[in-house]
Amino acid sequence: MALTGRTALIAALGALVVGLLPGWHGVLAVLLPLLAAVGYDLARAAPVRTLRLARDGDTSARLGETADVRLTVTNPAGRPLRAELRDAWPPSAWQPGAAYAAARHRLTVPARERRRITTTLHPTRRGDHRAARVTIRSHGPLGLAARQGSHEVPWTVRVLPPFTSRRHLPAKLARLRELDGRTTVLTRGEGTEFDSLRDYVPGDDVRSIDWRATARQSAVAVRTWRPERDRHLLLVLDTGRTSAGRVGDIPRLDAAMDAALLLTALATRAGDRVDLLAFDREPRASVRGRTGRDVLPATVAALATLEPRLVETDTSALAATALARAPRRSLLVLFTGLDAAPVEAGLLPVLPRLTERHTVLVAAVSDPRIAELAARRGTVTAVYEAAAAARHQAERQRTAQRLRTLGVTVVDATPAALAPALADAYLALKTSGRL
Repeated sequence: MALTGRTALIAALGALVVGLLPGWHGVLAVLLPLLAAVGYDLARAAPVRTLRLARDGDTSARLGETADVRLTVTNPAGRPLRAELRDAWPPSAWQPGAAYAAARHRLTVPARERRRITTTLHPTRRGDHRAARVTIRSHGPLGLAARQGSHEVPWTVRVLPPFTSRRHLPAKLARLRELDGRTTVLTRGEGTEFDSLRDYVPGDDVRSIDWRATARQSAVAVRTWRPERDRHLLLVLDTGRTSAGRVGDIPRLDAAMDAALLLTALATRAGDRVDLLAFDREPRASVRGRTGRDVLPATVAALATLEPRLVETDTSALAATALARAPRRSLLVLFTGLDAAPVEAGLLPVLPRLTERHTVLVAAVSDPRIAELAARRGTVTAVYEAAAAARHQAERQRTAQRLRTLGVTVVDATPAALAPALADAYLALKTSGRL
């Protein structure tokens, strides 16, 4: 049983009356009617335990979007339900400060009827968000007392990566079509897979002339090429401690995920096969053997619940797992950091095993604040910060250059620029015939 604010107000007025009427007569004159009214109100309040609750609605949403979860309340009792309801979810299911208002509802359900309410979630983190208990306070007709109880009504909303780099996809697909010879802008002499024959026009590379075909017809014929299809890409996300560092408002891992999604969408449109591996000391997520339109949804689902771990990545085990997942020559895209110590101690010793069989591309997230600090002047503190930032930039550039001398393609960009830069690097590899 719960007493309401209205009951407290009446009790305060009763205390005033008692002060005016001395003795037990004043107490009884106020207390007995109040207790009778509270008892009547409690008796007429609809029971909470017998209520039947069920959920439906959204089961997934992208980070930054909203999800509507509906709750159906059925009142089997013979008395109407006048209630306050709290639909509890984890704090990360709401925008800061919005949980109190968004989770609370007022509803009236007539006897033996049902009503539906909608709770709108606005998650602030990826992953699975599970509903907590539903607490209901059923008021009597006088509003003096209420019954209160809770129900467990399970529901899970999976919050997917936002895929903000999707806006770059049309431009990258247009570039891909140019390379593939499917637009009026024909890029001649590029690619490694024969496409078709056509008549020679001034400006064509004479090395593309097909002399045998020319001998069989009256016009000079040239060969056109396109980037090879059905190549294999293995995207490897390092989920160790370096991926937990925040750049701006997001962890490095989230920026790497966004770039991985754009590359997956682009590569599948190009006819290539894309697999995914997330690894620190053991595999954390995996997508294998998916083709066509199934690849991107499977990748998004695999990344939704992935979180960085505060452990040092076992790069030897990572390399062994990657080689086992890609037995034939592939493009191995490794999303990791470029900090000198982890690269020298972990990545460099295993690189020869990877580059011997595969084309390796390292994608790293840089912090734009470092460049801002390096440009600061004016105070002693600013100069010291600029010197530290410049040293960090120099170490990072030396590490990237060392990887390049081992035959690795390096993409080092800020979170906003990483996805398009990685897509451009992929297209450049197809253009040069290295993929």
